[in-house]
Amino acid sequence: MWDNISLLLGGPQGSGLESSAQVLSKAFARLGYGIFADREYFSNIKGRHSYIHMNVSSRRHPISLSYPVQILCAMDAETVFTHFQDVEENGVIVYDVSTLSTRSSTIPSIEPKLRERLKAYFSELGLSDTIQSLIRYLRSVKKIRFVGLDYPKILSEISQKFTLNPGQASRYLSSIIVGSVVGLTGLKLDAVGYALASRFAGRQQLIEHNLFIIEYVSETVREGFRILYELEPSKIGLEKMLVASGNDIVAMAKIVGGLRFQSYYPITPAADESFTLETFERLEVEGESLGSLIVTQTEDEIAAIASAIGASLSGVRSATSTSGPGFSLMVEALGYAGQIEAPVVITYYQRGAPSTGQPTRGGQSDLLFTLYASHGEFPRVVLSSGDHLEAFYDTILALNLSEKYNVPVIHLLDKFLANSIATTPLPEIRKVVIDRGKTVFEKPDFKRFDLSRPISLRAFLGSNTIQWAAGDEHDEFGHIDEDPLNRREMYEKRMKKIEIMDSEIPSENRCMFFGQDGVKLVMVGWGSVKGAALDAIEAMKAYGVRCGYLHLKMFSPFPTEYVKSILSKFRPENLVAVEHNYLAQASKLVTQNTGILVEKSIVKYTGRPIYVNELVRALNRVLEGERRVVLEYGA
Repeated sequence: MWDNISLLLGGPQGSGLESSAQVLSKAFARLGYGIFADREYFSNIKGRHSYIHMNVSSRRHPISLSYPVQILCAMDAETVFTHFQDVEENGVIVYDVSTLSTRSSTIPSIEPKLRERLKAYFSELGLSDTIQSLIRYLRSVKKIRFVGLDYPKILSEISQKFTLNPGQASRYLSSIIVGSVVGLTGLKLDAVGYALASRFAGRQQLIEHNLFIIEYVSETVREGFRILYELEPSKIGLEKMLVASGNDIVAMAKIVGGLRFQSYYPITPAADESFTLETFERLEVEGESLGSLIVTQTEDEIAAIASAIGASLSGVRSATSTSGPGFSLMVEALGYAGQIEAPVVITYYQRGAPSTGQPTRGGQSDLLFTLYASHGEFPRVVLSSGDHLEAFYDTILALNLSEKYNVPVIHLLDKFLANSIATTPLPEIRKVVIDRGKTVFEKPDFKRFDLSRPISLRAFLGSNTIQWAAGDEHDEFGHIDEDPLNRREMYEKRMKKIEIMDSEIPSENRCMFFGQDGVKLVMVGWGSVKGAALDAIEAMKAYGVRCGYLHLKMFSPFPTEYVKSILSKFRPENLVAVEHNYLAQASKLVTQNTGILVEKSIVKYTGRPIYVNELVRALNRVLEGERRVVLEYGA
């Protein structure tokens, strides 16, 4: 029996892969297993190759992904051609026997570069470029085992049983993949039924059809090929856990944190967060109304941030959500929020850049942009999260800091976290504190920008106060005032907040160090690098090397003293930046704020996640003397 397996499910975009991942994730979680699954997909509606990379564990909640995988389930021939090298020796590939004669050279959707690599590979081995030829080679040389299923025949079975036309039956192609996983791992059907009922609630016919195919395929696999990767019973336990994407967990946190207004313009990968929020616009607990959550789709990102600022001025906890191109449009209004000291949260999901870049791929190349976006100088908080549970608490922290200090807060996430599904222990709601800052509701001669207070009192529009919110420089009441002394006093009042925030925000909300005594090499990173870095620490022990990881969370105000206290213990040559960008941007900020040089770097900017296997190899290369390693693994 196995305590950990890695799966890869692939097929055309729009063929139900996302639903397959959700069903399998919930089914495994129902039985107490920990899962972590990343969804990689092209930026088109339907047809291009997509895949789900999933790690399932009986002993912990996984936090990263690695290659090779044990199981590859392919909906089509393109998936086999794209991922056969990702399967470990003695691993399993599930494929459609009707594609045996398919040639890689005839599949129009394969990327040109991949087509060239496949051509060279087959030529070097003296193989034809058919699925059949590839299977013969992999079976004899790589010892890979194959589960061949007749997909058209299986779909005809459901067509006959439920009187469906071929087009209707083809919609259940993804259930063949789910059934294969069920058959190969011994996943219990009652857990799958639970997951289907959760995914397709109220659509009994869909549940019945999917369950029929899953059961049919799983029995075929078990009888013809026997269970190959049966999982041991979970050691994690059946305690309550969340099974959610990064988008979803941020949406949940916003509701728990008291958000009552969210604006957005649809953009990948941020939009799913707002779509989730839209399902909770009527807030009720046990039949008791908690009021309404307004989620509004605006005409563009300029309107999105402007409306969020307006909602903030009226006293509502407000936020907007976007990605790189959208944030680029928001920067003028970001400066307006800084000038009028309006609290607003911008949840920023990074993706491949610049311009449209890679709309559905990940990256961490927007860090420096967020720190300096908009003209002029004004205090802001830039906060990042490294995993799902962090993102939950950080979302609430962002809302609190914004209102406590009257500043815009940019909460940096990335596509990898947004589109990954993970099991997460339930957040401890009792630990959640809501801090709305100091407010007044009735005050004659109200000075919104009182110079005696670096952090001004807030009064909501509609309360018994009079106030102005001019984007020009202003006096204590908000009237436009260009006097040089007033300018200096107001400027310094605003900037004083940086010093106050730096002294008041706890270090554990800003930076974390993972490592034990005797650390030889320290990784410095941020965001979703965290999971791969922590698992690489464990993997490096097999090489007799102790590694540490400095996880940067807050970049404004930067935790200078804490970072100094950690990194000053190590020689510069024993520090290595690990980031999803070309410049190793966070390491530049370390040097800028502390004077400590991070001399070496491991970077990746292909749009795919950093995998543990490639990170471990890169760390060993750094130990051998390389100063810069560029990662590129992943289809």
